[in-house]
Amino acid sequence: MKKQDRKINKVVIAGGGTAGWMAAAALSKLIGKNLEVVLVESDEIPTVGVGEATIPSLHTFHQLLKINEQEFMAATNATFKLGINFENWRDVNKDYLHSFGFLGQGCWAADFQHFWLKGQKRGIVSDIGDYVPEHLGAREGRFGVMAGQELNHAYHLDAGLYAKFLRKIAEKNRCIRIEGKIDKVSLDDDSGYIDSLTLDSGQLIEGDLFIDCTGFRGLLIEEALHTGYDDWSHVLPCDSAIAVQTKTVSKPIPYTRAIARDAGWQWRIPLQNRTGNGFVFCSKYLSDAEATKILLNNIEGERLNEPRVIKFKTGQRRKRWNKNCIAMGLSSGFIEPLESTGIHLFQKAILRLLLMFPSQGIKQSDVEEYNDQTREEAENIKDFIILHYHLTDRKDTPFWRYCKTMDVPESLKHRMALFKESAQAFQKDEELFGETSWVQVMLGQGLMPEQYHPIVDMMGDEELRNFLNTIKSGVKKKVQSWPDHNDFIKHYCPSSVNT
Repeated sequence: MKKQDRKINKVVIAGGGTAGWMAAAALSKLIGKNLEVVLVESDEIPTVGVGEATIPSLHTFHQLLKINEQEFMAATNATFKLGINFENWRDVNKDYLHSFGFLGQGCWAADFQHFWLKGQKRGIVSDIGDYVPEHLGAREGRFGVMAGQELNHAYHLDAGLYAKFLRKIAEKNRCIRIEGKIDKVSLDDDSGYIDSLTLDSGQLIEGDLFIDCTGFRGLLIEEALHTGYDDWSHVLPCDSAIAVQTKTVSKPIPYTRAIARDAGWQWRIPLQNRTGNGFVFCSKYLSDAEATKILLNNIEGERLNEPRVIKFKTGQRRKRWNKNCIAMGLSSGFIEPLESTGIHLFQKAILRLLLMFPSQGIKQSDVEEYNDQTREEAENIKDFIILHYHLTDRKDTPFWRYCKTMDVPESLKHRMALFKESAQAFQKDEELFGETSWVQVMLGQGLMPEQYHPIVDMMGDEELRNFLNTIKSGVKKKVQSWPDHNDFIKHYCPSSVNT
């Protein structure tokens, strides 16, 4: 029987970290009854481990695995996240918040931004974030989990502790962990499929389906299968990051800070007992030493570790599923962490595999559909990230002048033109970022529409004023019912991590 026609009885996951243990936990718990799941990792190989901010889609993954939010947050030192504050992106000293949740209320022909735009022309509106509960809650430092509440929140978490938390779930569901470094990847002579992995100890690990979670190196998908990589650095030019942790000096805020610098941006992510800090930058404009100095000059609190430099190339594998190997996590490609999409992409890759699991043998139609879906998803996210860099008034440094003038994808040009000319924003099927996200970022970066939908003029000025005020007061009332974010965490999910 040909290798590709064999039933999938054994899945081998190469590499641990967040991606590897997410895959192991999901496969072993959700479809692992008649499936052998093995994860190979080495304690000697450090994981990147800085993906400490998430987006609300993680709820889907946790619901499937029946993960209790309070237990998970206590175990991972987590805090709540309601959005990202972008500082100095539109221009120096100009900030805006991109929050989760949904903007106001629209009608069948026009979304809320059309009503808000007319209200702005009449001088009867305030900041667009005043019409989104999560936006106001983030600014006021309030959040709580209430019964029946929409799950429009995400988390700041310790990625290393999250991997340990998932490992317990995986091993409880009979996933086997094998310690060791992968020394060799052996291919089947006829099909080119992966037959086995050989560890440096000499141990041979055979499998039917292999999941590559070996990080940027792509040991299986690239070094063994030579899949190829599409480089996106011409539109996402940052190629380096430096990460460092500090002691917490103030109570955690319910949002991530993304602070634009001369040749990149700095993140600040508040956990319960420490703060994650980092600087994403372009090595064409800054050396590692210069970037480290900038980061260390802009952190608060005592350092808990030495700064670590991480090199990357933005882009994606030409195929995430190639033969009997599926790349997940950093081995599948990398869209920089500006909008916290890393863990989301791990999760989507896993859920997509579960939906299309090739239990009776690998079919080319499944492989092609999987690759088409993952490629389109990544392209859509790529456009959204580019938007932050390209749509700017900054011209004060060579880096920002490059970003402002670089040639961007036609799909992004179309979205920007559509919003500028008619205030239309849209979400394609299955697209991650919805209209609220596009509207907040385009307005925040300074793109003001020239007109609004004519249906708004069916409403007189007084009716419009009442409509806007009703939404705004409803948002304010809702947020006032939320407790202080820090007080709620202490009651709801105090860290169980030894500090």
